[in-house]
Amino acid sequence: MGYDARCTLRFDGSSSRGTAWLEHKDLVFRGTRRLSIPLASITEASATDGVLSVRFDGRQADFVVGDCAGKWAARITNPPSRLDKLGIKPGMSIVVIGAVEPSFTGEVEKRGARVLKRVQAESSDIIFYAAEDRKALDRLVELKKMIVPAGAIWVVRPKGQKAITESDTMSAGKGAGLVDVKVVSFSDTHTAEKFVIPVAKRPKTRAAKS
Repeated sequence: MGYDARCTLRFDGSSSRGTAWLEHKDLVFRGTRRLSIPLASITEASATDGVLSVRFDGRQADFVVGDCAGKWAARITNPPSRLDKLGIKPGMSIVVIGAVEPSFTGEVEKRGARVLKRVQAESSDIIFYAAEDRKALDRLVELKKMIVPAGAIWVVRPKGQKAITESDTMSAGKGAGLVDVKVVSFSDTHTAEKFVIPVAKRPKTRAAKS
């Protein structure tokens, strides 16, 4: 995501060199000392002169991360929504296939995107495909034909299940002539992995909205 940096942590009266990661649910530091701060516990985040300062549980930690401090503070105080992370924008044509949580379609429509009832060739900007086992991944070859050249397929799969793993999904995407470009936490129970057609292999027709 671009949210990792070598830095100095100033915390509880001492300093430590290491690496910080701003993850989906936590701000993590690993160095001569370790610290993991749940984002939900952070009550204030600010950036001054390259220092990210966060307050949590009545304590303060300062991360000397440099130029990215403002970007990190903004993300902590205004975290992207699920639809932001999935790249859904008004006017897009979206297809949802399989057992994706029922509320998701409503979220998409509220954003101003169109949820298509039927899938046709090169008609979809984004397809969300729920895959519960590795056999379901065989359909990626078919679904590839249904997205616009610069469109995407998000494979939504259960977390921590042997029936379908990250390795299975990546292998199936490659076999379908797709490349994986992003992974996000779709929900507490599911992961979403994004696949696109390689730029060099895209047919010269209309592109997805951006």
